[in-house]
Amino acid sequence: MRKFLILSLIFIFSIPELGAWGFFAHRRINRLAVFSLPPEMIGFFKSNIDFITENAINPDRRRYAVLGEAEKHFLDADAYGDSAVYTLPRYWNQALEVFTEEELRAHGIGPWNAYHTKIQLTEAFKRKDTKAILRLSADLGHYIADINVPLHTTKNYNGQLTNQYGIHAFWESRVPELLSDDFDFFVGKAEYLEKPQLEAWDAIIVAHLALDSVLNFEKILTESFSEDKKYSYDERGGISTKVYSRDFTVAYNNLLSGQVERQMRRSVKMISDFWYTAWIDAGQPDLNLLLKNPIDLEEEKIENPKSLKVREHEGTASSENPEELRKAFFRSMWRP
Repeated sequence: MRKFLILSLIFIFSIPELGAWGFFAHRRINRLAVFSLPPEMIGFFKSNIDFITENAINPDRRRYAVLGEAEKHFLDADAYGDSAVYTLPRYWNQALEVFTEEELRAHGIGPWNAYHTKIQLTEAFKRKDTKAILRLSADLGHYIADINVPLHTTKNYNGQLTNQYGIHAFWESRVPELLSDDFDFFVGKAEYLEKPQLEAWDAIIVAHLALDSVLNFEKILTESFSEDKKYSYDERGGISTKVYSRDFTVAYNNLLSGQVERQMRRSVKMISDFWYTAWIDAGQPDLNLLLKNPIDLEEEKIENPKSLKVREHEGTASSENPEELRKAFFRSMWRP
């Protein structure tokens, strides 16, 4: 019986839609960001759009295997007290004057990391390093999308402190899965960011301000849905899996007044702005020249990965043991 339950979890977490923002949403967000780029960039990015789309989930694949990766995806703003989103130092060096690096990493370094990745992308553009440009563009898209998720800004990241276990995957996976085909993703043209680091913090502020609605509306809605109406079962990987029902998901999205759609739109626009800004700051290199020398783009591989004990946020509709979820997720990422 125990083997069957563990095997079931492996199948569940082999489904691409589960994970940070949901693998489905991360891929969609990265892909859509390409279409906001200017003519000087869009040819190169469209030619490599499959790579940028598929590799949008690479940072999540590293979370359990690469030390120092997990904390790049979030910021527990409430760990620093009230109004921390407004008072925390905006630049990494300034933050290190106030806190130790260990303290900062323990509570997440999301906005600082997004800016650092942007700097790396600028340097890759300067070198005209095709592989690095594409890898860092995909990574940057992931990190920016993550800091636009309300539940990436709190210690209560999966509702574990309010008896709402599984709300993380519900908000960022189940809602986009079921409803994003009807979202409006026209966000306009990419714009240059004078201070991208401050833009990253603005994303954290907006996301954190939305947190109360994310948690409270789910509680309110739960009171009006019986257990058999709140949940349903989907066939996934040959396994009948408990998920939030379509009716509950639609009702939640309506209560939030399209919040998930807004945050996905913000992510798409912000990613294209960051890519564009990195390219401008690099001196606007001719990317079309890179297309004349095609290269083989290999899938990122992590040799001898070791499963690290990092925070969980990919829960299903019920409260499975976090340790088993961690193991199942890790195994599914390197499944044959």
